[in-house]
Amino acid sequence: MPARQVRLPASRVPAALAEGVAALERELGVRAEFDADVLAEAERAVAEVDVPALDLTGLELVTIDPPGSRDLDQALFVERRGSGYRVHYAIADVASFVRPGGALDAETHRRGQTLYAPHRRIPLHPTVISEDAASLLAGQPRPAVVWQVDLDADGAFGTSSCRRALVRSREQLSYAEAQRRIDDGSATDSLRLLREVGLLREEQERSRGGVSLPIPEQEVRVGPSGAWELGYRSPLPVEGWNAQVSLLTGMVAAEMMLYAEVGVLRTLPPAEKAGLTRLRRTSQALGIRWPGELDYPEFVRSLDPAEPAHAAMLRACTTLFRGAGYVAFSGSVPTTVAHAAIAAEYAHTTAPLRRLVDRYVLATCLALCADEPVPSWVLRALDGVPEVMAETGRRASAYERRIIDLTEALVLAPRVGETFTGVVVDVDEHEPGVPVRRGRLVVAGPAVEGAVTGDGLRLGAETTVRLAEADVEHARVRFETV
Repeated sequence: MPARQVRLPASRVPAALAEGVAALERELGVRAEFDADVLAEAERAVAEVDVPALDLTGLELVTIDPPGSRDLDQALFVERRGSGYRVHYAIADVASFVRPGGALDAETHRRGQTLYAPHRRIPLHPTVISEDAASLLAGQPRPAVVWQVDLDADGAFGTSSCRRALVRSREQLSYAEAQRRIDDGSATDSLRLLREVGLLREEQERSRGGVSLPIPEQEVRVGPSGAWELGYRSPLPVEGWNAQVSLLTGMVAAEMMLYAEVGVLRTLPPAEKAGLTRLRRTSQALGIRWPGELDYPEFVRSLDPAEPAHAAMLRACTTLFRGAGYVAFSGSVPTTVAHAAIAAEYAHTTAPLRRLVDRYVLATCLALCADEPVPSWVLRALDGVPEVMAETGRRASAYERRIIDLTEALVLAPRVGETFTGVVVDVDEHEPGVPVRRGRLVVAGPAVEGAVTGDGLRLGAETTVRLAEADVEHARVRFETV
């Protein structure tokens, strides 16, 4: 189940959660603090940063992020160009603050990516960089890698380029504020055009066979009484439109690197036939009609996550594609280049403050656009980047998954013995004719998912259960049918 971690004041964090997160960090070898030499190098980098000669502070860029964010990687400005569009997408120029081979560079390779807990972040870079000097904060001049991508009237991309420049974001918008302005007509031309471009790019995604799963996110929040709560949050349309611009930039970067035969891609192998067969059986078990002529992406678009059976189906769909990874290359094109869910070649490009690989992609594309050799520091480290991202990705997934499990147990601990209504979203494989006794259950309020045991569990069925266990120490929740 996707989880959206929100940052909350440390004073509001229950001791049991703080202790559980600390124990998890020790177990996974996660360290929040930076060594003194890393911090000193970061401070020097900020003081000595090379300011780009190109001044693009006239672009009316804005950032759109969750409220309270400080590590702002992207800012955008969209304008009309003839019958089409021009997208300006500024990305934090993190490479300007990291000396290749230095202490900070080594530390970012150890961390790989930023980790998120409800009450804090463990950043990839020291906050003097990630939340200040490199972050595209409103009103502040910042070095950036500025992408310029031209789209035709149908949203298909044509010419593209990137270059280092000085930029200044006009405003930091939350998703909710951006959506409100678009809906009530008070949005700037750029925001209105973001909607147009986003919708066109969604249609382009549909045409090429790509798919996005609209699964409600689980989030941690503080309720009116001050207690911690879990709820579901459906993404706003503007989040999808904004994501389409990020995907567009990653696709452009991938095309550029493949043409030059150097870079690093994000890849995902195609679904196996057995996986699609299993999903069709699941839809039948859930009572959801899936016509034989309807392909997988269109079937997903027909689902309504607000309906329990459809939500269970969407969760099952998350298991179709397996084996996401990275592939680095230099001097030739790798055999595997596609990202099956996006249905195109793609590279992680737009989050260098929070993800190591993006710094390498941006440096490569800057060199290619300037018709210069790819920097030697990129070529020396390129082959090792996929392994670093794989290892740190596994750690990040384990960290964030266990924190949600821990929070669920904490929220439910006072309610052991109570009954709840939930939807069975997964069942264990079993012998024909033998009742299913183990599975997974999603409860809407509070928004939790846990193991469920009992006779006759049926996929997609709304079931009354009793909370049998909420073990905070072991981050475990278990329900029993009644």
